[in-house]
Amino acid sequence: MQKFKDLIVWKKSHENVLIVYKLTQTLPKEEQFGIISQLRRAAVSVPTNIAEGCGKFT
Repeated sequence: MQKFKDLIVWKKSHENVLIVYKLTQTLPKEEQFGIISQLRRAAVSVPTNIAEGCGKFT
């Protein structure tokens, strides 16, 4: 299987993570452990799962 960093879907999901981080910096600081954390974790999970899936043989 090819390297996950060569996959278009991984590249686009990584770009999405960068956008989400940039946008969540503009939200109020009192949301740091609320919606900001949830949005960031959700965005990061997509490229992470793609990378993990590329490392498996099944």
